[in-house]
Amino acid sequence: MVKMAPEQIVKLAETFGEHRDLKLSTIGVYAARGGRFITRLKEGGDSGSRVLRRTVQWFSDHWPDDLEWPRDIERPEPMPKKRAS
Repeated sequence: MVKMAPEQIVKLAETFGEHRDLKLSTIGVYAARGGRFITRLKEGGDSGSRVLRRTVQWFSDHWPDDLEWPRDIERPEPMPKKRAS
């Protein structure tokens, strides 16, 4: 299980957003089901460990192949993609 600090989530969101040309609010909706989630973390807010783990897992599962994962952040194993029946 990967432990994640709020600052690491912010770094992932900013890196992902710059690469995909997405605002933090958009990434928050995708990754954490809340448009202000990343901004709150960036402003010093906190969240429960379950939400942080779920959010970093979302990043791992959706990380672009052409973008290097930040070396100073442990990456959880991406979940297998579901196949259409």
